[in-house]
Amino acid sequence: MTLTSLWRDRLPTETTAAGVVEGHWDVVVIGAGITGLTTGLLLARAGRSVAVIEARQVGAGTTGGSTAKVSVLQGTQLSRIARRQSDTAVEQYVQANTEAQGWVDRYCADHGVALQKRPAYTYATTASGERAARHELAVAQRAGLPVAWVDTPELPFGTRGAVMLRDQTQLDPMELLGALAADLRSHGGTLVEGARVRHVKGRGPVTVDTATGAATADTVVVATNMPILDRGGFFARASAERSYCLAFSGAEPTVQGMYLSADSPSRSLRDTPGPDGPLLLVGGNGHGTGRSASPQARVDDLVAWTRRHFPGAELTHTWSAQDYVTSHALPFVGPLVPGRSDLLVAGGYAKWGMTNGVAAALALSSRLLGGHTDWAAVLDSWSAAWLRGAPQAALLNAEVGWEMTRGWLAPLTRPGGRAPAEGRGEVRLDHVGLPTGVSTVDGVVRRVPAVCPHLGGVLRWNDAEHSWDCPLHGSRFDKDGELLEGPATCGLRPSSA
Repeated sequence: MTLTSLWRDRLPTETTAAGVVEGHWDVVVIGAGITGLTTGLLLARAGRSVAVIEARQVGAGTTGGSTAKVSVLQGTQLSRIARRQSDTAVEQYVQANTEAQGWVDRYCADHGVALQKRPAYTYATTASGERAARHELAVAQRAGLPVAWVDTPELPFGTRGAVMLRDQTQLDPMELLGALAADLRSHGGTLVEGARVRHVKGRGPVTVDTATGAATADTVVVATNMPILDRGGFFARASAERSYCLAFSGAEPTVQGMYLSADSPSRSLRDTPGPDGPLLLVGGNGHGTGRSASPQARVDDLVAWTRRHFPGAELTHTWSAQDYVTSHALPFVGPLVPGRSDLLVAGGYAKWGMTNGVAAALALSSRLLGGHTDWAAVLDSWSAAWLRGAPQAALLNAEVGWEMTRGWLAPLTRPGGRAPAEGRGEVRLDHVGLPTGVSTVDGVVRRVPAVCPHLGGVLRWNDAEHSWDCPLHGSRFDKDGELLEGPATCGLRPSSA
């Protein structure tokens, strides 16, 4: 099936012919999500020649699938950072996100992008959740946030209290991206959609190769969530996670805040204006990409949970998003490899890209324009903060090794059996013993190589999105083998097996 976000449905992007990539630029930005477009705009405003290159359409990736909470209270994220980093690092992270939120608020006010101000809550429903939420309260207070503990957030089920931070922001991310794209063009920037970057090579200048041409640049910024370039090994220091979001009409009671549970499985709640009254957005049930037996079962569980607590809720949209959680608990912003000031990256936002993505853009533009941003050091891609995540990185890579081994050694169905049932997919051995993905969608049986071209992981079928997902580093391919997202840069070759 095709999962379509409420935001993309409200503001659909037209599929146009792939744009041509050519010429020389001061800066080429790869990726037209919140980070790429904000970075491109800030540099174009400063008089730099800028081209933003997007493989699909604006907002086709994580930003367009976001819950779009522009909040500095982020569940228990500050506690996670505090377990690995110093109090100073936590304070700088808060400063970065606060400044980014302020930038978004001002930008929306200046460009007519609608937003709503809401209190944000990290709430608990169990004793362990309450301990986690109270720890988040203490960490946030030490970092200077004006948070408070409240006993009775407005939810239709029992809670044990919540951390609250007033005056946070929520919006429609596609509306914001549309304004940024138009503003970029008005300042002389170029936006090229439908041009997937295949290679980035050389220096002085750097060459960016795509399927529709090549361009050169003094500086390249890779704003693709996880860098599509393996140099630097960022894929080995972060895990890919998918999560789900649903929109409901007619839900009672309505919510007047932005909520995220401290308990697991996660539950995220917010409202958004709709044509016939507010819509309820419910998110959660996240999992490692390619590591869930049935993503559809997770979607169904969210639907059932919502209808149980919000009678009358009618499902209108279902969608998903992917983000990366780093081993050291902080985003990465800066050089792809040490000493390469002409090749920069940003990502690892742990599902909080609406603030972290803007903070990354502010830090990148400051770096390129010769400015100085005090808090930017905590996000640096090669700071000593990475070392504090070494044990977690070792665990992440042990899990990757297990998934690699499991994929290649697991019993695979031999060829010649029946086609999978409608909507199902499975991995079989082809005539030379290689894994082949076989699926049946809309009555059509398709076969594609089931080995990820990134680092050779055996793919797994995603029954919610009819895609082949890699459990190693999160590359994803549609039922026909076309690349959707991830560190891979090409699709799967058709198989005749």
